Amino acid sequence: MDPAAALARIGYLLDRAHEPVHRARAYHRAAAVVAALPAEEVAERARTGRLTDLEHIGPKTAAVIVEAVAGTVPEYLARLEETTVVEPTTAAGRELRAALRGDCHTHSTWSDGGAEIGTMARAARALGHEYLVLTDHSPRLRVANGLTPERLRRQLDEVATVNTELATEADAGDAAPFRILTGIEVDILDDGTLDQEDDLLGALDLVVASVHSKLRMDERSMTRRMATAVANPHVDVLGHCTGRLRGGKRPESTFDAELVFHACERFDTAVEVNCRPERLDPPRRLLALAVESGCRFTVDTDAHAPGQLEWQPYGADRLAAAGVGADRVVNAGTAADVVAWTAGHGS
Repeated sequence: MDPAAALARIGYLLDRAHEPVHRARAYHRAAAVVAALPAEEVAERARTGRLTDLEHIGPKTAAVIVEAVAGTVPEYLARLEETTVVEPTTAAGRELRAALRGDCHTHSTWSDGGAEIGTMARAARALGHEYLVLTDHSPRLRVANGLTPERLRRQLDEVATVNTELATEADAGDAAPFRILTGIEVDILDDGTLDQEDDLLGALDLVVASVHSKLRMDERSMTRRMATAVANPHVDVLGHCTGRLRGGKRPESTFDAELVFHACERFDTAVEVNCRPERLDPPRRLLALAVESGCRFTVDTDAHAPGQLEWQPYGADRLAAAGVGADRVVNAGTAADVVAWTAGHGS
């Protein structure tokens, strides 16, 4: 087995299992080191016990390399393949997950993600997706290396380049090549305005708007803030609406959910079902209210690494349990459907 491929796969599976970021990165770094060396040198170092002399190669990654060089599947890799699988637990969840054609909320190294744009896109394609919406953060979120207008414009150029590469890689029998849709996760500012230039927001294929600051704002102010953003014609999706982090890490923001969801329905802004295990936002009681309000939905991983793109079953199960079928899920449509839908918001 190729040692670099084994290390990279372990990094992917650790991301899928939601293990600490530093663990996955250690295997990705080791994979890059091994991939840059001649196979003969890797084999010789494995035979003589000199792998750990290399930068970013420690005892655990060295053990994986030794097993791979010997022609066997590394034990750690085999165990992760068996134990980190993400599958819907219900028949309705499986049906809804199978209907999804893309992911509307993902991140790359341009903000706080752990992989390049092309890597994220190819991982999504390998999962059977037809498209991925790239939604790196906006400038106010400095801790996440949010994109200034200038950086966002440069990112749009890179997306166009990667889309050209993906088109050349497409099989002749494909109806359409895999496509990256342009987007952003834009911060909802305190007064409900958006943290990016209007002309740029209007040029993107899809805009996710989320609250990332002053999450303990009083209910009246937070309701006004969110409803104002939802009504903005540039906003297509309301991201992780309560901002909660489960396990007691961060409580839900308080707002008039009935009013906000009615605004989502009125302005045809989708409510995101965020699939990150620490979020699973909105909570079930609010998800039921959004369903009752007649909202559309997206089922999004909010992936910051390729392995996390497999988290959609978590959201599919919750949405299916709430009685929602593919007809109310934006990313059950094609890329052309998504773009046509978002284009209607600005008209």
